[in-house]
Amino acid sequence: MEVKRREGESISAFLYRFSKKIQQSGILREAKKRRFRDRPVSKLKKRQSALHREKRKKEVEKAKKMGTM
Repeated sequence: MEVKRREGESISAFLYRFSKKIQQSGILREAKKRRFRDRPVSKLKKRQSALHREKRKKEVEKAKKMGTM
C-alpha cells in the first residue's frame, strides 16, 4: 500500500486518507486475524465437544417436554 502526500495537504488530512485506504483494502483486518495462531484442535477434543453438545441438546429437549423450560 502506497499513499503519497499531496502538495499543500495537512498531516491530519493525509493520515485520515491513509487510514481510510488501509481499512478499505482489508490489510488491517488481515493483520489482526494473523496476529495469533490458533492451535489445531485434537480429534479427542472435537469428539468430546460433539458428545457434550448432543447430551446438552437431549437435556434441553427433555426439559421442554416436561415443561420446566
